[in-house]
Amino acid sequence: MPLKLSLKPGEAVVVNGAVIRNGERRGTLLLETRARILRERDIMFPEQVKTLQDAAYFSVMQMYLTGDKGGALYDACISALADLMEETREEKDRTEILSITRSLAAGQVYKALGTCRKLVRRDSEAEARHG
Repeated sequence: MPLKLSLKPGEAVVVNGAVIRNGERRGTLLLETRARILRERDIMFPEQVKTLQDAAYFSVMQMYLTGDKGGALYDACISALADLMEETREEKDRTEILSITRSLAAGQVYKALGTCRKLVRRDSEAEARHG
């Protein structure tokens, strides 16, 4: 079953490392095979990394986009997650950090990225309330 992506005008998506940008009108892509896909709104650039949650997300995102499941990128992920765990006091966040680590160890990088995205969003929402 193909994956159907509906793109807004000008919206970009990364598919297996290639950036694809939609034209001036709404468009649809059908992906017939498995691929590493990330929408523009879920891409973080190095200059956007401001918090430990961001650093963890960025490192997991790099693993996902490259398809690497070991080596230096894996080590960077584990290091970022260890730093985050050390600073996190919320039990819910600590449980999710452990879940991310387990997913990475099992090679389920996209699942880890989704859980990591929740941490970043929750941190951003908390900062907006207190900021």
